[in-house]
Amino acid sequence: MPKASTPPPRSRLKGDKRERTRAKLLAAARALIREKGHEHTTLEDIAERAGMTTGAIYGNFKNRHDLFLALGQTYWAPIKPRVNPGASFSNVMQAMAEATIASIPDRAAAAVGRLTGLAYTLAHEDMRARVASFTAESYAIGEQWLREMVKKEDLPMPAGQLVRVLHALTEGLVFQRLLTPELLPDQVIRAAFLALATKRH
Repeated sequence: MPKASTPPPRSRLKGDKRERTRAKLLAAARALIREKGHEHTTLEDIAERAGMTTGAIYGNFKNRHDLFLALGQTYWAPIKPRVNPGASFSNVMQAMAEATIASIPDRAAAAVGRLTGLAYTLAHEDMRARVASFTAESYAIGEQWLREMVKKEDLPMPAGQLVRVLHALTEGLVFQRLLTPELLPDQVIRAAFLALATKRH
């Protein structure tokens, strides 16, 4: 006899509501930034667009920069290749290429916001420092992932350097593809990653 279903715990309901509130605030912020830019988008504007109070914002974000950072994490999430355990470095690079290509449609929708966000970050040292800290944490996670997936002797450079190269490579390829798609077809992206896996003697 099947067990009777039980209602979700109160903590889960609160968590779901919090996520919905957070998502609504981020969507409102994204829309306003497209219209007015980062500099002219205030927390009051965001709350009004979302149909909430500023208290809802401070219940989810410490300040405006915290919200802006969350925008990048949400709409420009890290590219994650699908790799089976024990894969060769060449397989990992092939997976990175395919994941980068697959990310382009979603990146296209967020590219302008990403670029204006980078410009805003360069003009505000506090924001730049926070982005640097978050990026360093991401590099540490990526470095650990590489160490677990690929033997050290199969890497073309130390894992800590490689994760930075891969980040710069994916960012550059994606932006150039969006800017000049006719000059950067899929095969060029694949060739760029596979070049890292080509052993030179």
